[in-house]
Amino acid sequence: MKELGLKGVMMPGNPALEDYDSPIYAPFYEAAIDLEMPLSFHILTSSSDNFQTRGPKLNSFLSIIRGCQDIIGTFVLGGVFERHPKLKVVCVEADAGWVPHYMYRMDHAYDRHRYWLPAGTLSKMPSEYFRENVYTTFQDDYVAFQVRDLCNIKRLMWASDFPHSDSTWPWSQDVISKHTVGMTADEKNLVLHDNVAELYHLSI
Repeated sequence: MKELGLKGVMMPGNPALEDYDSPIYAPFYEAAIDLEMPLSFHILTSSSDNFQTRGPKLNSFLSIIRGCQDIIGTFVLGGVFERHPKLKVVCVEADAGWVPHYMYRMDHAYDRHRYWLPAGTLSKMPSEYFRENVYTTFQDDYVAFQVRDLCNIKRLMWASDFPHSDSTWPWSQDVISKHTVGMTADEKNLVLHDNVAELYHLSI
């Protein structure tokens, strides 16, 4: 994949073998680090991501980020980033406004409940791994821009999601202008293009 010029690895939501916090993946994770190829998990990456929801069908749209959250929680709480501190994981097209609260809830769970709900061996609070090792991409997510100070702004990456139905196209510039009000030029540059360029070693 690296020799073909590809920049990252798309991962299945459900692994064929053990779950992603298993030590059997250690050689794979180290290879991804050595080759500088981030691992990406996209919403609806497997059939089991179609969660059963209550109410009208539109309500199911609100549940699709849950699969990514479960995977990220497995990496963080399972100690994968503790064992592979340079590993980079991308949560793709699952919004980012939820990130600060999710980090807070992980810290709360680890602080209050880890003795009867065991997790992996961690030397830092869960949110610290999330802030350093996890990137999130989003398109029409006004909240993500507003909570940037509660996240790691260098891990937030805007995308248009063209040509899907949830894309901001053909109003992408309008959406960006509205959502980035109050942000500095440096902050805009990071979220709109610099972060993704650095992550995937792209020339812009």
